[in-house]
Amino acid sequence: MLRAAVEQADQEREAYGDEHRADGPDRDEGEALPWVLERIPPGWRAIVVDNGSTDGSPDIARDLGAHVVHEPRRGFGAACHTGLTAATAGVVCFCDCDASLDPGLLPTVAGPVLDGTADLVLGRRRPTARDAWPIHARLANLELARLIRRRTGVRLRDLGPMRAARREALLALGLTDRRSGYPLQMVVRAADAGWRVTETDVPYHPRTGRSKVTGTWQAVRDMRAVLAERPATAAGVGSGIGIGVDGGIGVDGGAR
Repeated sequence: MLRAAVEQADQEREAYGDEHRADGPDRDEGEALPWVLERIPPGWRAIVVDNGSTDGSPDIARDLGAHVVHEPRRGFGAACHTGLTAATAGVVCFCDCDASLDPGLLPTVAGPVLDGTADLVLGRRRPTARDAWPIHARLANLELARLIRRRTGVRLRDLGPMRAARREALLALGLTDRRSGYPLQMVVRAADAGWRVTETDVPYHPRTGRSKVTGTWQAVRDMRAVLAERPATAAGVGSGIGIGVDGGIGVDGGAR
C-alpha cells in the first residue's frame, strides 16, 4: 500500500504518506501512483516511504516529484512512522495511495486541525460504488468502531486511513506498533491523551490494481493488543489547545 505526504514550504504545510509492503509480496502501488501524486494539492510536497517495493514505485514517485524515504522493516506501521519522522512541517496527513482516496481532499481533512477545532481528524469513508468497500470489511470496521467507543468513549464510524494531526503531538504519543495496529493505536492513545478526535466524510473509490491486504489474523492480533493497552495519560495535545494538524498539514513553530 502507498501513502503520500506533501509539504507546502511557503506556508509550512505538510502532508505525509507512505508506501509499504506488509505481510507479504506485491505491495507495490506503481499503477496508482501517477494519479495519486497528480492529485496532491498545489504547493504540497509528497513524501513516499518505500519498504520493499518491487515494481519500481520509488522511481515512479521520485520522477513525479515526491521525496522518497527507504525503510528496511516491513509493516504498515513501520512505513507510516518512518514517514512521520521524515516530515518537517508541524502538521502531517496520511492517505492511502491505491487511488481509493483522493489526496485533493487533504486540505479539507486537515482543516479542523489547522483552525483549532480538532486535534486528530479521520476521513470517514463513503463508498462511491458497491465494490469499493466489501460488506464484510464494512461490518468488521463497524465492530472495530464499537470496540473503540467501549475502550475510549470516542464515537467513530470509521477508522479512516486518511487522517491529519500535528507531527510533534503524534510523536509524543510514543506509538510502538509497527504493523497493522498502528492506525488504531494512534486513535486509542490520542483519546487517552484527551485529544479532540473527529471525522469528516470523504468519497471512497474502488482501488486501482489488486488488493494488497494480507495477514488478516496477524492484524486481528495486533489490534487486540492495542485495545488491551491500559489507559494512560499520553503526552501531546490537550483538549484546550487549538492548533493545526500529515495525511495532514502542519504549522512549524506554532506559527498559526
